[in-house]
Amino acid sequence: MREILDFLNANYKITDTFSLSIMDIIVLTITLATASVVLKLLKKIVNRKLLPENELKIRSIFSYFSWIIYVVIFLVTMNKMGVNLTALFAASAALLIGVGLALQTLFQDIISGIFIMIDKSVHAGDVIELDGKVGRVEEIKLRTTRAVTLSNKVMIIPNHLYLTNSLYNWTQNGNTTRESVKVGVAYGSDVQLVKELLIKAAKSHPSVLISPPVSVLFEDFGDSSLNFKVVFTLADSFKTQFTQSDIRFEIDKLFREHNISIPFPQRDVHVYSEVSRQVK
Repeated sequence: MREILDFLNANYKITDTFSLSIMDIIVLTITLATASVVLKLLKKIVNRKLLPENELKIRSIFSYFSWIIYVVIFLVTMNKMGVNLTALFAASAALLIGVGLALQTLFQDIISGIFIMIDKSVHAGDVIELDGKVGRVEEIKLRTTRAVTLSNKVMIIPNHLYLTNSLYNWTQNGNTTRESVKVGVAYGSDVQLVKELLIKAAKSHPSVLISPPVSVLFEDFGDSSLNFKVVFTLADSFKTQFTQSDIRFEIDKLFREHNISIPFPQRDVHVYSEVSRQVK
């Protein structure tokens, strides 16, 4: 028995400043295995109190924090067993600095992902606008968010962009959104007829909801036109640009049928020649 203990406790020199025994490896293995069991039990307890849609988020958080806990346990256990980690860290200081700089953005993404999951500012299915790009969120991970654009392209968004840029969540207040189409008509047009035609054009589209009702705003007396805006409600804001395009086609059709013209900007240009000035 004594010989077995001596064999297990015998130190094997790895480097000039780092040595390890078989007993150290056994203790470290048992410690990590125990930590793994405890984390799995903790994860099950937490999942029981969560909604099904939040399980994926917690799973991602647990996966990253588990690795952090394993590293901490590894370092603490090795230090308790008398292994000199200072020399090991000193020898790899330059490497650790390089790795730290390379992982800086990664940890920014992870921390941002945790904030997103905690404050629930973005959910799967939300339509968001970031840096002028619009997409429907398909999946939120701890480091990135996956969204699909209007052209059916996949957009991978690093989570740290949520903290450094203005994010517009089109559907946070609900799936319905108020949209609009602007148009200008020539001076002298029958404004009441214009209002009726704009309402008719918006109501004719199947994507426009009946309630709240379509409304028309007389925005301003422009330089070359009377400016109107027709406001309507959509159930699926992700297809806004297509609905707006269809309504513009219908407005143009109705205006042509009722002889209402859409003016283009006009400018009066006065040309003065040098000869005419000299004559005067």
